Amino acid sequence: MKILFSGGCKNGKSTIAEDVSVSLCKNGRLYYIATMIPHDEEDEQRIIRHLKNRCGKGFTTIEAGEGLSRLCEDADPEGTYLLDSLTALLSNEMFPTKDGKNFGFEKDAPEKVAGEVLRLSTCVKNLIVVSDYIFSGQYGEALTERYRAGLSLCQRLLAARFDTVCEVCLGQTFNYKGELPK
Repeated sequence: MKILFSGGCKNGKSTIAEDVSVSLCKNGRLYYIATMIPHDEEDEQRIIRHLKNRCGKGFTTIEAGEGLSRLCEDADPEGTYLLDSLTALLSNEMFPTKDGKNFGFEKDAPEKVAGEVLRLSTCVKNLIVVSDYIFSGQYGEALTERYRAGLSLCQRLLAARFDTVCEVCLGQTFNYKGELPK
């Protein structure tokens, strides 16, 4: 099963996605693809909170802040994978850093990231992807708008191929396509 969760920041997407992942993992192993590369104290705290939340649920963590394509080579075909988050993964790929400093802009990153996630979805039994909804309003800055357009493209490409697409708002899920497992 392939599931995309989208929604506002701190609305419960990760917790719901973790619970769904655990419920889908019947006979295989459970993997958490951590995509955040911490840049400040707030990022560090968020990572700590996510680690605490999934403690004891049986996840094996895979750090993959960039270069997701390598995961298919060693993927457990019967595994259940939770990728958290598409938002961070795209940011890492679109605005690469070295030694904490931005050193470029990769205009083809959205297509690359979407392709890598879709490829992974064909290599594993279950893939659950968490992404942020950042599409309301206008920010005006060109790079910000290009990033939002890139994330939108990624989500649309995944939504077209995934079984279930949900929005999470205030801890509640709203299905736009398919159904969540019971």
